Amino acid sequence: MAVHADIVLTGGRVFLGLDEGFAEAVAVWGGKVLATGTAEEIAPLVGPQTEVVPLEGRCAIPGINDGHQHPLSLGLALFQIDLRPSEVTTLDAFLARVKEKADGTRQGDWVFGGRYDHFQLDAGRHPHRLELDRVAPNTPVFLKRTCGHMGVANTRALELAGITVDTPDPEGGHIEKDETGLTGLLQERAQEVVMKAMPKEDPGHLVDALEAAGKLFLEHGITSVLDAAIGFYNDYGHLVAFQDAYRQGRLPVRSYLAILGGPAGIEPIAREHGMMHGFGDPMLKIGTAKLFGDGSAGGKTAAMVEPYLGEPDNKGIFIYSDEEMERYIAQYHEAGWQIMVHAIGDACIEQVLTAYEKADRIAPVKGRRHRIEHCGFVTPDQNRRMKALGLIPAPQPVFLYEFGDLYHKVLGPERSDVSYPMRTWMDEGMHPIASSDAPVSDFNPFKNFYTMVTRKSAVGTELGPHQRLTMEEAVSAATLNGAYGSFEEDIKGTLVPGKLADIAVVDRDIFAIAPEEVLPAQVDVTLLDGKIVHDRHGAHA
Repeated sequence: MAVHADIVLTGGRVFLGLDEGFAEAVAVWGGKVLATGTAEEIAPLVGPQTEVVPLEGRCAIPGINDGHQHPLSLGLALFQIDLRPSEVTTLDAFLARVKEKADGTRQGDWVFGGRYDHFQLDAGRHPHRLELDRVAPNTPVFLKRTCGHMGVANTRALELAGITVDTPDPEGGHIEKDETGLTGLLQERAQEVVMKAMPKEDPGHLVDALEAAGKLFLEHGITSVLDAAIGFYNDYGHLVAFQDAYRQGRLPVRSYLAILGGPAGIEPIAREHGMMHGFGDPMLKIGTAKLFGDGSAGGKTAAMVEPYLGEPDNKGIFIYSDEEMERYIAQYHEAGWQIMVHAIGDACIEQVLTAYEKADRIAPVKGRRHRIEHCGFVTPDQNRRMKALGLIPAPQPVFLYEFGDLYHKVLGPERSDVSYPMRTWMDEGMHPIASSDAPVSDFNPFKNFYTMVTRKSAVGTELGPHQRLTMEEAVSAATLNGAYGSFEEDIKGTLVPGKLADIAVVDRDIFAIAPEEVLPAQVDVTLLDGKIVHDRHGAHA
């Protein structure tokens, strides 16, 4: 008896993968890719019950693997105060929005969220504690910068956290002070003190947040994500929320989880409960142990060998000493974890790379696919050593689009233009994972694609055009490389028979148009497990 496909996408270009090239049609059956080929070759697989999706000038690509982001944080942000540059550009508007939120907040609740960028406010600085006090004198307020590595608190929040002008800087953090006392700015691990004073989110609300974020992802062709830090502030409930969402059928996208290590994380609890690397299935899987090594370049807390421009005493912040970083990496390596470490600045990358090299003397690192997240300001020698160990860089090219001009301002063109070297990594076969770090940056994959093929910022500044990729390479970095980073390249990331039928249909052929025309592209149809889970216009139009 002839096998007929459940769904056939035909009449356009189907990007199968970087090595596989293009086809005219793809057939899906039983949740997997059944066959690919010309429209004529696939036509016999169309039966009376087959759903046909005519591409008609559109293209189809493998579902996006966003291999480093924070879906739980993004989902929660949908319910929190929004102070992104797209929403507010002046300090007065910023404070007015805080006042409006505080005035409508119940007693005992906090105003939390933010995602602001002080460099894009007209004042060119963080809001001050006293300014927040004027608009929210009785409601605790803590607002995080877009990078997540710092935030500002008002007096009420600082009081609840027990932070005074005499509180010393915690290790790996900084509490800013001026002539008024506390400015309210808390950098890196200093944020933990305030965050621990905040009431925990309701478990049901966490599931709501995951579901809301996942639905947004499907609208953008994102079918798999890596949550890059589960268990902030020792909260095991974050892991439970993913499990609850999965059990309730409310986890819209495949999720690979990074369990936060270090003193603020839940790695010991997860390990005690058997929640170790590889536990789970293709829909929800425990992935890596995660460490933070430094801060953000835009926030001037990424650890650099040379100081930030105009600040000769500022080379950023190390979260851990060399000895601590080496101890954690050795411990997690021996325990069997895949490891991922946030390291943006070249000084922090050096610290992390040295720790991996020392772990290699305990047991071979190559083959374990340990990772360096962001890996922004990396040197040629560091790239060589990373390749020798089989380490994976997990960058966010979209950072150049959103923060490239800021990098020029705080680090200068010489350092900025060789940052996030995607061409080098691709040529060296290092499987760089093009991801978004949402909600730090926009998760819209077309911004990432545009940036990889142009190396341009949002205002058109070029940052190292020698590191450009082709569109095919850019899509592969966001699909197959994401799967490689989670040991899942054999089941997803390309559209070949037998692999999961996770597919995105784009409203235009992004491989045949000018890069600027890629930016407004949208996903018309998304398939997950061979089922249509997003249809922008209905009936595949």
